[in-house]
Parts: sequence; structure tokens; C-alpha cells
Amino acid sequence: MPTVLRVGSYRFFFYATDRDEPMHVHVECGDNVAKFWVDPVRLQNSHGFNRSELNRIYDIIKKHHEKLKKAWNDYFNY
Repeated sequence: MPTVLRVGSYRFFFYATDRDEPMHVHVECGDNVAKFWVDPVRLQNSHGFNRSELNRIYDIIKKHHEKLKKAWNDYFNY
């Protein structure tokens, strides 16, 4: 599970088994978790985050969009 980005208390990462899914990133903060598709950015699912936090995470992903895409492609050798 490589961590590809940390912003505040949010950790953004992939699972090695994510290769066969569309590009996405997992986010965790404490016991809260979410999964966002990266291109285009949209929430796939979440557990524990409130709407305000999900909006903040969405903005972080948009801000770091190119970095996350590059990390995905580098990690999965695309």
C-alpha cells in the first residue's frame, strides 16, 4: 500500500490489487476511509467522513490531480 500523498491528517494511497480497476485513490484519516476515482475526480464510496471533509478531500485530489495520475501510472507501470 504505497502512500502517494499526505495532506494534514489525510493519507492517500493505492492497494497493489487495484491494478484492474479504473484509476482511483483511497483516503484515510483515523478510522474514516473513502475511495475516489481520479479521472474525472468523483467519490466512489466513503465511510465515516462528513460532507465537509469529503469536499475538502475532493479539493485536495483536484489540486494534486497530475501528481496522483503520475503516481498511479508509475506504480502500475502504465
